[in-house]
Amino acid sequence: MFSTVLIANRGEIALRVARTCREMGIRTVAVYSTADRDSAVVRFADEAVHIGAPPAKGSYLSVPAVIEAALQTGAQAIHPGYGFLSEDPDFAEICEAHDIVFIGPPPQVMQQLGDKAAARSLMAQAGLPVLPGSMDALTSPAEAKELARQVGYPVILKAVAGGGGRGMAVVRSADDLRLAYNETRAHARAVFGDDRLYLERFVDDARHIEVQVLCDRHGNTVHLGERDCSVQRRHQKLIEEAPATGLPQELREAMLAAAVHGATAVGFVGAGTFEFVVTPDDRFYLMEINCRLQVEHPVTELVTGIDIVREQISVAAGLPLSFRQSDITLRGVAVECRVNAENPDNGFSPTPGLLSEFVPPGGPFVRVDTHAYPGWLVGPDYDSLLAKAAVWAPDREQALARMDRALSEFRVSGPGVHTTLGFLRRTLAHPLFQAALHTTGLVGAMTAEEAGRDGDPSKESAPVG
Repeated sequence: MFSTVLIANRGEIALRVARTCREMGIRTVAVYSTADRDSAVVRFADEAVHIGAPPAKGSYLSVPAVIEAALQTGAQAIHPGYGFLSEDPDFAEICEAHDIVFIGPPPQVMQQLGDKAAARSLMAQAGLPVLPGSMDALTSPAEAKELARQVGYPVILKAVAGGGGRGMAVVRSADDLRLAYNETRAHARAVFGDDRLYLERFVDDARHIEVQVLCDRHGNTVHLGERDCSVQRRHQKLIEEAPATGLPQELREAMLAAAVHGATAVGFVGAGTFEFVVTPDDRFYLMEINCRLQVEHPVTELVTGIDIVREQISVAAGLPLSFRQSDITLRGVAVECRVNAENPDNGFSPTPGLLSEFVPPGGPFVRVDTHAYPGWLVGPDYDSLLAKAAVWAPDREQALARMDRALSEFRVSGPGVHTTLGFLRRTLAHPLFQAALHTTGLVGAMTAEEAGRDGDPSKESAPVG
């Protein structure tokens, strides 16, 4: 086992990884930008290294700075968390070149799956169902227009190197395609440094279901059940639950088997997620594969009792998984809400500011993953996530009641700071969500409903995929 692990991330996920490392008796090294010098993980870790200025390109995305910090502190492995360098195969290769273990899939696997268009093609060859669309990167707006004509509108343009809900655009008519193509390409170039796009059929009123897999280097691949992640804004998730409610058992089993088969087919190692879209007529199609820990992993941990980060670290150290598929039993229902420093009444725009008050909820079966505290400055340079509140209960009705109670206990305030707390509670209370009939269109519909009541149609959000 490793004696020292460097955590190449920030915020709640860096603290979450550091906590498991401490439980495993592993020394931790936190890296931080100037803006994060007083962060919770810097205070918690055994050692902390300053790696640059607030902009991520000069700190958390600076490969030389991260590698140098690992070498200086004697770190044997690097845990990338999610985002930043977590799905960068070049970074994983550089780690290997410096005899540092990258806690994640092998570089060649990330290379295959990180290219979303190539991953679609690879999984289609492995027999997984994929939505109609391009199997390679698009070469021009004209090619995209012709392919969209063949596939049928609406379609969605996605960045080949995309992730985290960014670099996507839903297109509903041929008249809108060229502008959407050029804008999405420019956005992809700015965010990912790669402007290649691909296209696939967009499904309205779909469900977004994902399957958590874990694989070791000894031929063991298991799934930890599925999660429903259909409540989204701007293609980014707000509420997740495990297991997914109301799925036909045959469909559930087919999806779980497809994820395990896909992971085995590419030689996956570590923790990964297969994301599927489920159509209104109960057909499922692969959307993408994430080669990292997911933000919503707590709900899976709550229903399985498995520490996914611990398994990641053990697998990276060469150990086999500590369980087999037959050992895994899902119990009860878990729900997670992402509490963001955003204003839902202004298109979910970020609202940075100094937190004068921050009191998370407590009580039985409530878990809060957060890095925030009173006096913490929520800056403009990073994601607006403040906390993840997750609850467990024996059934969904109790889980939703417990989550509403937990959200009501949150106390977050500061000059100019808004949060998604109220919107989350309204979503939980929505009749479609209560009846487990919600789809990826729920937030858009709610925003339109609320805009109509306010008499302000400008508050209606774009379609959510």
